[in-house]
Amino acid sequence: MHDHEFLARVRERGGYADQDEARRVTVAVLQVLAERVTAGEARDLAAELPGSLAGALAPGRGSADRFGVEEFCRRVSGRVGGGSRAAGRDAGAVLSTVADAVPPGELDHLTGRLPAGYAALFGRAGLGA
Repeated sequence: MHDHEFLARVRERGGYADQDEARRVTVAVLQVLAERVTAGEARDLAAELPGSLAGALAPGRGSADRFGVEEFCRRVSGRVGGGSRAAGRDAGAVLSTVADAVPPGELDHLTGRLPAGYAALFGRAGLGA
């Protein structure tokens, strides 16, 4: 999937005004995801995403922060603005597009390492532990 296609899907799913807003939200969500997963998982996922977006997954350290969906959305909200409802929409728009862009095995590996509540953000309520 190319950058413009990825961002078009995010824009449509999130109802954003333009590609710039979709990119800003996408980068914020991917940055928070990079905080939640290990450095290796972030690198593996980045390898599957369009080039200009992969950099948002640059891991800051080797270990993952252990936080749930509520904290994930709080962190997204802090980067994007808006309330928790908007942050949930933002996270879902981006992560469901990530789910479309990566091979099923990679998605299963990633969601299998996250608490069950994350699967819904990826648009895959049946995934995860």
